[in-house]
Amino acid sequence: MSRIDKVAEAVRQEASLIIHDKLKDPRLGFVTVTRVEMAPDLRIAKIYFSVLGKPEDFKKTKDALDSALGYIRMLIAERINLRFAPEIIFYEDHSSEYSVRIQEVLDKIKEDDAEKTPPLKTKRGRKSVATKVRRSRKKV
Repeated sequence: MSRIDKVAEAVRQEASLIIHDKLKDPRLGFVTVTRVEMAPDLRIAKIYFSVLGKPEDFKKTKDALDSALGYIRMLIAERINLRFAPEIIFYEDHSSEYSVRIQEVLDKIKEDDAEKTPPLKTKRGRKSVATKVRRSRKKV
């Protein structure tokens, strides 16, 4: 893990704690800091956040975070021992919504396949392959 990755993780943890514990803005929704990308010189931190709720909640939360930007930067500078306090830029992260949508599509495909394929029929008196495999394992 490089120094940039370690600083990014520390900034992510501190930003998350500050947003949840210190900010009392009513515009903030249920915010999760998903990741932080640091510039190679550690002067710029891109903080990606996700919000549980409607698309309007993203805008309200972004406005609240932008208005508290200086305060968050000051607290991060106090808590993390760096030569320069990184400039913070907040970005919306919609990856969780995207993954939920992909899961819904996969579930729908699975349901459609289950409806289209008929159940396997076995001849009377014959045992399925799975039963034969289970019995052969017991003998060993």
